[in-house]
Parts: sequence; C-alpha cells; structure tokens
Amino acid sequence: MSIDELAATPRLLVALDFDGTLAPLVDEPMTARMIPGAAEAVAALVAAPRTTVAFVSGRTLDDLRVIAEHDDHSPIVLAASHGAQWWHPSGAIGDDSRDSDVADRALRDELRGAAEAIAGEVDGAWVEPKAFGFGVHTRRAAPDRAVSVHERVDALVAARAPQWRRRVGHSITEYAFRDEGKDTAVARLRDLTGATGVLFAGDDVTDEDALRSLGPGDVGIRVGAGETAASMRVRDEAELAAVLLGLARRRAAAQE
Repeated sequence: MSIDELAATPRLLVALDFDGTLAPLVDEPMTARMIPGAAEAVAALVAAPRTTVAFVSGRTLDDLRVIAEHDDHSPIVLAASHGAQWWHPSGAIGDDSRDSDVADRALRDELRGAAEAIAGEVDGAWVEPKAFGFGVHTRRAAPDRAVSVHERVDALVAARAPQWRRRVGHSITEYAFRDEGKDTAVARLRDLTGATGVLFAGDDVTDEDALRSLGPGDVGIRVGAGETAASMRVRDEAELAAVLLGLARRRAAAQE
C-alpha cells in the first residue's frame, strides 16, 4: 500500500519507534529528544482525524516518558519495554508492568550486577537497567573491546538464564525475562484502536518484528540501512519526518 492510499483509510494507527527513528542516536541515552521536524509531524498526525499515534520502544516506560517529553495530558499512546509496559490517555490499557515473580527480579538484579562488573572493565561500556532485565551498551567503546563485553555477558546470561529473551540493536544487547515484542505491541494497538491501516517505522533489528507483522493494508518504513521487511526506506529521521508530515496533510485533506 502507498502512503496516499493509507491516508484514506477509515481508522489510522501510526506506531513509531523513538530512538533512531524520531530522535538521533546519542551517547547519553537520556538526552535523546525528537528532532524539530519529527515533533512537528507527530503533532500534525495527532491532530489528524481518526488517527492514533503511539510510540513503541524498548525503553522503560518512565524513561520513554522523559525523552518523549510526554505528560499526563498527552494523547500519544506509549508501548514501552517492547510492549510489556503501557500508557494510554484514557487508562484503557494502563501500565502492564505487573508484579513479577520475586525470583525473576532477584535474578535480574544479580545478573545485572555481574554485567556491570564486566562492562566496568572497558571504557565506554555500560549497563542500562530495565524493568524486566538490562541492556549492555558499547557505543563509546573500542570495537574489539565491545565484542569482548557482549560475548562475556552473552555467556553469563546463557549459563544462568537461558530462557531469557535476547535482542541485539545498535551497539546494544538486551536481555529480558519477559517475552513481549514490538509485533505483539502493534497487534494490541491495532485491536485497541480498531485500525484499518497501520504505519510502523523503526530503525533497528528489534523493529523488524513489527515490520514483518504488517499486512497488505499497512505501510512499514525502515529508517537507515540494514536488511528489512519494510515496504519503504528513508535515510534518516529528517526524511521520515517529511514522510509523516505529508501523511498528516494528505489525511486531513482526504477526510474533509
């Protein structure tokens, strides 16, 4: 389906990854913010008729709300932790970070501590705490040292928690004892909104789950390089912002 055709769908869902999609990837993750063009496009989509906008991110819910500058009055739905945590303006979904087994959280903390010790041996490597696991970042580390960090933490988790879900992204490996993915997040959003058409955009390996799940009445967009199941590709956040703004304008015109 083309963007023009999607603009005319009766009920549109626009589901967007955040880091590397609306905001540039940065060395200090909590400083990430949408580029101005992306913020303008998101605002235009929010204002478009019969359109729901959602951010679908691997970030924890609290962190996603900070970087998205998202408050309790926002109309934007959040699917955080790859869809294991939720925020909806009506409370229809709520926060799905239900209490986990005490043993799961104890193992999470133990393995995160061990991973922090490994990362602490390498300049530029660090561990990001997550609600259901942790992520190992090596963006600022020397490439050969980065490989060693990921291999050692992989071995640690494989030995102690082989059932955990492992995800690889841009200079990050994530581990979690919950199995939700962005594909299930998009499916849940589709059901919630009654969407007749979905646009999903993302830049990373973890976004491919959602892109592969899209149907013939949807549009998938890959931001940047890499193998993809998306039907469209854009170079960067600015080019995506232009596509999204064009969609918002076409939708407003089509619904008049």
